[in-house]
Amino acid sequence: MAQMTMIQAITDAMRTELKNDEDVLVFGEDVGLNGGVFRATEGLQEEFGEERVFDTPLAESGISGLAIGLGLTGFRPVMEIQFFGFVFETMDGVAGQMARMRYRSGGNYHSPITVRSPFGGGVKTPELHADNLEGLMAQSPGLKVVIPSTPYDAKGLLISSIRDNDPVVFLEHMKLYRSFREEVPEEEYTIELGKADIKREGKDVTIVTYGAMVHTSLRAADELAEDGIEAEVIDLRTVSPVDMETIIESVKKTNRAIVVQEAQRQAGIAANVAADISEEAILHLEAPVLRVTAPDTVYPFSAAEDVWLPGTKDVIEKAKAVIDF
Repeated sequence: MAQMTMIQAITDAMRTELKNDEDVLVFGEDVGLNGGVFRATEGLQEEFGEERVFDTPLAESGISGLAIGLGLTGFRPVMEIQFFGFVFETMDGVAGQMARMRYRSGGNYHSPITVRSPFGGGVKTPELHADNLEGLMAQSPGLKVVIPSTPYDAKGLLISSIRDNDPVVFLEHMKLYRSFREEVPEEEYTIELGKADIKREGKDVTIVTYGAMVHTSLRAADELAEDGIEAEVIDLRTVSPVDMETIIESVKKTNRAIVVQEAQRQAGIAANVAADISEEAILHLEAPVLRVTAPDTVYPFSAAEDVWLPGTKDVIEKAKAVIDF
C-alpha cells in the first residue's frame, strides 16, 4: 500500500490502464508535457510517448469529436475537459453523440470513452470553473456519471470507467485533489460502477451524498453523535445510475433520510433520489425526505462562495429536522 492523494490515485489509475491496454489514449488541453493544469497526467507522456498521451487544441468540441471517432475505431479514449464548466462547448458530442452510439447502432458500435474533468467549489476558482453540472449528465440517458470522494475510490472507479464499453463522465472534485492522503493499493483493482458505499453506519437517519459533501456529511455525523444521533452516511460514488437498493435498505433501518449535494436545489441529483426514496420506501418513512443544497442562483464569484456552499451546519439542521418531525 502507498499513501496517495486523490490526484496521485487518478494518475496511477491512468498509468495502470496505459500499461494494460495499448488502445488506451489520454488527451486534452495541456495534458502532455505539462501534465495538465492539476498535474493529473504528470509523467505519463514521458513514460508512454506522444502518440498515446498528447495535447489537443483549445477546443472542447474537437476533443469530444476526436474521442468519438477513436472510440468507433477500437480505441479507449480518456479525454480531459480542463474544467467541467466548459462542457457546454461539447454537449452535442457528449450527450448527443457518444451517449446514443450503442442504441442508434443497435449494439454494433460503442463509445468506450472516459470523460475526465475537475469540478466543484471551495477553492476560489474563476467563473465557469467550479460549476456543479453533474445533473445535466445524469439526466442524459446513455451516460454513466461517477464522482469519487476518496483516493482509494478514485483509482478503482477510474480503472473501471476506462474499461467500460459505454461512455463514463468521471468528475473529480478540485477540493479533494490534495486535501488528504490514504492507503491505496499500488497494484490494479476495480470498484464496480453503480454501487454506493456506506462510509459511516448509523441507525437514526440516512444521509445520502457524493463528492466533497461526503466529508461535510461525515463531519456533521460526528457532531450529531455528540447529541446521541447516529447518522448513516452513504456515498453514492456513481450518480447515474444511482444505487437505490443500498439507499432503501438503509432507510428501512433508519426511517428517515436527507440528501446532500453541493449543486443548486434545482440541479444535481438530490431531487430524483428523494423522489425515488418516497416512491420505494414511503411506508418506512417517519418524516419527509429533506434536501441540503446550494441556492438556486448562478454559481457566485469567489468572495461569496463560502456563504453559498452547503456546510456542516446545514446538514446538522436538516438531520435534526427529520428526527424532530
